Amino acid sequence: MSKRARKSEQNSIDQLPTFQEAAWLKVLVEDAPLVAVNKPAGVLSQGAPQGSYSLPEYVKAFLKQKYDKPGNVYLGVVHRLDRPVTGVVVFSRNSKGAARLAEQFRERKVTKTYLALLEHRPEKEEGVLRDFIRKIPDQARAELSTHETAEAKLSELKYRVLGAAGKSTLVEVNPLTGRMHQIRLQFASRGCPIVGDQLYGARTNLDGTPLTEDYTTNIGLHAWKLKLFHPVRYDEMTISAPLPETWPADARTLLQSIEEE
Repeated sequence: MSKRARKSEQNSIDQLPTFQEAAWLKVLVEDAPLVAVNKPAGVLSQGAPQGSYSLPEYVKAFLKQKYDKPGNVYLGVVHRLDRPVTGVVVFSRNSKGAARLAEQFRERKVTKTYLALLEHRPEKEEGVLRDFIRKIPDQARAELSTHETAEAKLSELKYRVLGAAGKSTLVEVNPLTGRMHQIRLQFASRGCPIVGDQLYGARTNLDGTPLTEDYTTNIGLHAWKLKLFHPVRYDEMTISAPLPETWPADARTLLQSIEEE
């Protein structure tokens, strides 16, 4: 690449959504370099195809407008959520903060708490699920393996049943590892698919109607809380995101009663 081409590339301005297009963005926390938002279903955490935007680009648009930045906005991506999953996603506004947050995720110092809405109640009210999970080559899905291999890694999660939410069951989940589609696959393999998750055998949408779409767009899995250390002060903090309005009223009412106890 020529010097002129490199200079032109360095001086190029990122294509971002307008502030109006990013108006739906819900910022949960903005504290020094740390920015946390409540991701909606259907938005990619990274790498949107040409002509659309991913979550970081919406966050950049928000920051560009708020701080009146004339050039490109730096935003460090430190973790992701699946496209149909909602909830807390954290970013960093500088590279040092991004490195410190990424290290916490890599070393499993972050406590992740999800809420899952299952089509069927698990056999046990609480427990630990252990499986070996591998990504299926050339497919955007994973499967269980009978033993550990170079591709199939140990996957663990803890869960406890919070209660019935209409015909579904609300479960609190703490993944202990971070495998592809781990929560979705581990419950589905035990006959308890996540509501709306057609990819892993669900039969109903979040509104209770039968699933007819061939593509999973909105499922009953929500990244409810993240407990981590602030990337500058190092004090422990917990960031939480409210359940989406698209979830059944029974589930939202149940969670509210639990939080008020």
